[in-house]
Amino acid sequence: MKNLDKEITLEYIRASGPGGQNVNKVATAVQLRFDAANSPSLGVEAKARLIKLAGRRVSENGVLILTAGRFRTQEKNRADALNRFYELIQKAREKPKARRETKPTRTSKEKRLTAKKNRGAIKKMRREKGME
Repeated sequence: MKNLDKEITLEYIRASGPGGQNVNKVATAVQLRFDAANSPSLGVEAKARLIKLAGRRVSENGVLILTAGRFRTQEKNRADALNRFYELIQKAREKPKARRETKPTRTSKEKRLTAKKNRGAIKKMRREKGME
Protein backbone atom coordinates (compact mmCIF):
# COMPACT_ATOMS: atom_id res chain seq x y z
CA MET A 1 0.00 0.00 0.00
CA LYS A 2 3.03 2.27 0.39
CA ASN A 3 3.49 2.64 -3.37
CA LEU A 4 -0.22 3.56 -3.70
CA ASP A 5 0.37 6.56 -1.41
CA LYS A 6 2.59 8.11 -4.10
CA GLU A 7 -0.21 7.85 -6.66
CA ILE A 8 -2.85 9.55 -4.49
CA THR A 9 -3.58 13.27 -4.80
CA LEU A 10 -5.39 14.99 -1.92
CA GLU A 11 -7.14 18.29 -2.48
CA TYR A 12 -8.93 20.28 0.22
CA ILE A 13 -12.23 21.90 -0.66
CA ARG A 14 -15.02 23.69 1.18
CA ALA A 15 -17.56 21.30 2.63
CA SER A 16 -21.28 21.60 3.05
CA GLY A 17 -22.86 20.45 6.29
CA PRO A 18 -21.87 21.09 9.91
CA GLY A 19 -19.35 23.73 10.86
CA GLY A 20 -21.31 26.95 11.30
CA GLN A 21 -19.59 30.06 9.98
CA ASN A 22 -16.43 28.05 9.40
CA VAL A 23 -18.07 26.28 6.45
CA ASN A 24 -17.67 29.38 4.32
CA LYS A 25 -14.06 30.04 5.31
CA VAL A 26 -12.16 26.79 5.87
CA ALA A 27 -11.57 24.03 3.33
CA THR A 28 -12.22 20.98 5.52
CA ALA A 29 -13.55 18.49 2.97
CA VAL A 30 -11.05 16.24 1.23
CA GLN A 31 -11.13 15.13 -2.39
CA LEU A 32 -8.94 12.09 -3.01
CA ARG A 33 -7.90 11.40 -6.61
CA PHE A 34 -6.34 8.18 -7.86
CA ASP A 35 -5.60 7.38 -11.50
CA ALA A 36 -6.96 3.83 -11.46
CA ALA A 37 -6.67 3.25 -15.21
CA ASN A 38 -2.94 4.09 -15.38
CA SER A 39 -1.80 2.81 -11.97
CA PRO A 40 1.36 0.67 -12.11
CA SER A 41 0.60 -0.69 -8.60
CA LEU A 42 -2.52 -2.60 -9.59
CA GLY A 43 -2.85 -5.57 -11.88
CA VAL A 44 -5.12 -5.53 -14.92
CA GLU A 45 -7.85 -7.58 -13.19
CA ALA A 46 -7.67 -5.49 -10.00
CA LYS A 47 -8.00 -2.28 -12.05
CA ALA A 48 -11.10 -3.60 -13.80
CA ARG A 49 -12.66 -4.71 -10.50
CA LEU A 50 -11.82 -1.34 -8.87
CA ILE A 51 -13.44 0.61 -11.71
CA LYS A 52 -16.52 -1.61 -11.52
CA LEU A 53 -16.73 -1.34 -7.71
CA ALA A 54 -16.28 2.44 -7.71
CA GLY A 55 -19.02 2.92 -10.29
CA ARG A 56 -19.81 6.57 -10.96
CA ARG A 57 -17.00 7.75 -8.69
CA VAL A 58 -14.62 7.01 -11.57
CA SER A 59 -14.35 9.68 -14.27
CA GLU A 60 -14.29 8.96 -18.00
CA ASN A 61 -10.48 8.99 -18.04
CA GLY A 62 -10.33 6.36 -15.26
CA VAL A 63 -9.60 8.66 -12.31
CA LEU A 64 -11.20 7.60 -9.04
CA ILE A 65 -12.52 10.57 -7.04
CA LEU A 66 -13.55 10.13 -3.40
CA THR A 67 -14.92 13.09 -1.48
CA ALA A 68 -15.01 13.07 2.32
CA GLY A 69 -16.77 15.85 4.18
CA ARG A 70 -18.55 14.12 7.05
CA PHE A 71 -16.43 15.64 9.79
CA ARG A 72 -15.63 19.20 10.85
CA THR A 73 -11.85 18.78 10.76
CA GLN A 74 -9.56 18.34 7.81
CA GLU A 75 -7.59 15.56 9.57
CA LYS A 76 -10.66 13.40 10.22
CA ASN A 77 -11.91 13.87 6.67
CA ARG A 78 -8.47 12.97 5.29
CA ALA A 79 -8.38 9.80 7.41
CA ASP A 80 -11.94 8.96 6.33
CA ALA A 81 -11.10 9.37 2.63
CA LEU A 82 -7.94 7.25 2.95
CA ASN A 83 -9.76 4.50 4.87
CA ARG A 84 -12.52 4.34 2.27
CA PHE A 85 -9.91 4.27 -0.51
CA TYR A 86 -7.92 1.42 1.06
CA GLU A 87 -11.10 -0.60 1.70
CA LEU A 88 -12.04 -0.18 -1.96
CA ILE A 89 -8.55 -1.27 -3.07
CA GLN A 90 -8.71 -4.28 -0.72
CA LYS A 91 -12.04 -5.39 -2.21
CA ALA A 92 -10.71 -4.89 -5.75
CA ARG A 93 -7.66 -7.06 -5.06
CA GLU A 94 -9.77 -9.99 -3.82
CA LYS A 95 -10.55 -12.44 -6.58
CA PRO A 96 -14.23 -13.37 -6.63
CA LYS A 97 -15.07 -17.01 -6.00
CA ALA A 98 -15.85 -18.90 -9.19
CA ARG A 99 -19.45 -20.09 -9.21
CA ARG A 100 -19.87 -23.81 -9.70
CA GLU A 101 -23.00 -24.80 -11.53
CA THR A 102 -25.14 -27.29 -9.63
CA LYS A 103 -28.13 -29.41 -10.55
CA PRO A 104 -31.30 -29.52 -8.47
CA THR A 105 -31.68 -32.72 -6.41
CA ARG A 106 -34.36 -35.29 -7.11
CA THR A 107 -36.12 -34.42 -3.83
CA SER A 108 -36.23 -30.69 -4.67
CA LYS A 109 -37.69 -31.48 -8.11
CA GLU A 110 -40.35 -33.71 -6.54
CA LYS A 111 -41.19 -31.06 -3.93
CA ARG A 112 -41.63 -28.43 -6.63
CA LEU A 113 -43.89 -30.65 -8.74
CA THR A 114 -45.97 -31.67 -5.71
CA ALA A 115 -46.45 -28.00 -4.76
CA LYS A 116 -47.52 -27.21 -8.33
CA LYS A 117 -50.04 -30.08 -8.33
CA ASN A 118 -51.50 -28.97 -4.99
CA ARG A 119 -51.82 -25.38 -6.19
CA GLY A 120 -53.51 -26.57 -9.39
CA ALA A 121 -55.94 -28.70 -7.38
CA ILE A 122 -56.89 -25.69 -5.22
CA LYS A 123 -57.58 -23.61 -8.33
CA LYS A 124 -59.61 -26.44 -9.90
CA MET A 125 -61.74 -26.64 -6.75
CA ARG A 126 -62.41 -22.90 -6.96
CA ARG A 127 -63.50 -23.21 -10.59
CA GLU A 128 -65.92 -26.03 -9.77
CA LYS A 129 -67.38 -24.04 -6.85
CA GLY A 130 -67.97 -20.98 -9.05
CA MET A 131 -70.04 -22.95 -11.59
CA GLU A 132 -72.71 -24.06 -9.12
